[in-house]
Amino acid sequence: MAKEKLEVLKETELTNNCPECFNQGLKLSFYQKHRYGKLFHKTTNEITHKMVCNRCGTTIYPVSWTDDIERSFKYYQKMATPKRGSLKFTSLFWILVLVFVAVVAVGVYIALQSTTQF
Repeated sequence: MAKEKLEVLKETELTNNCPECFNQGLKLSFYQKHRYGKLFHKTTNEITHKMVCNRCGTTIYPVSWTDDIERSFKYYQKMATPKRGSLKFTSLFWILVLVFVAVVAVGVYIALQSTTQF
């Protein structure tokens, strides 16, 4: 089973007021999802975000955003460009492919040798 990890794309401090404690100081983070397996490492195009107040530690969900927070979010969302989606195979995958090719080659060789002897 592949493990999923969120890697930080962009973090920024906002000067907007927190809807909970009305303190200025929010932290907005954008994350990109990466999947790590035994045979591959996949970078997805999926981006998530999280906004936290620096003072009270509350996670600010989009339901409680003000218009100012919404505008700031849209601005920084445009700046958070994800890394290109990719799929990289691990060395274990390549070793398994080489072993499989070698087994098939040996099987074909044995099959050819047994048909040519008669």
